[in-house]
Amino acid sequence: MKTMQLPLGVHLLDDATFVSFYEGQNGLVLAALHEWMTSSSLDPYLYIWGEKGVGCTHLLQAVCNEATLKGASACYIPLAQYTEETPSMLEGLENCDFICIDDIDAIAKNAEWEEALFHLFNRARAAARHLLIAGNAAPCHLNMQLPDLKSRLGWGTTFQVHALEDEQKLTALQLRAKARGLVLSDEVGRFLLRRCDRDMKALYQTLGQLDAASLSAQRRLTIPFIKQVLSI
Repeated sequence: MKTMQLPLGVHLLDDATFVSFYEGQNGLVLAALHEWMTSSSLDPYLYIWGEKGVGCTHLLQAVCNEATLKGASACYIPLAQYTEETPSMLEGLENCDFICIDDIDAIAKNAEWEEALFHLFNRARAAARHLLIAGNAAPCHLNMQLPDLKSRLGWGTTFQVHALEDEQKLTALQLRAKARGLVLSDEVGRFLLRRCDRDMKALYQTLGQLDAASLSAQRRLTIPFIKQVLSI
């Protein structure tokens, strides 16, 4: 298995897989990513976008996890965590088979970072590497100052990742709970949706916290227990 390159302090989530991603209205995105990873006839560049918490990060990390399981090299770069760092960290990433760049909107209007991303894009394309970029808006709506970078970002196929509806969020939570060996009733799940941050990343983090507390206390997930753990 080839080495996965990650910046210092970045860890891929073990449960960030395609199987654990509840698709909702995003079946087309999942199908496109699967085909993009396996077909040599498709453009090696894809762009996905969506609002906070819809699952773009999950999908980028799923690509990395899937790639390394199949013996390819992959790198995941969450730009929002590294805007204060030097963009020299991007040098050499074109040697990875799969390059996943998250939060590209975080470097908008930063001339040094924009230029570095522009050059990485060109190097990756010249090397025929798979490049997946995610942001909070479509390429044409990003506030990039470098026209050439904005143009490059619009070259590939673009997909919007849609938020789940409430009933879909409940189902997604119950499936993730089941994978953890927990039982999450409809009543308890709807309580979490009413009282907690509603984006899926936050909800999954809350579920992880409740899983640890439930294991420690040997308690089932009930509303009184959740109120006690989360102080709500």
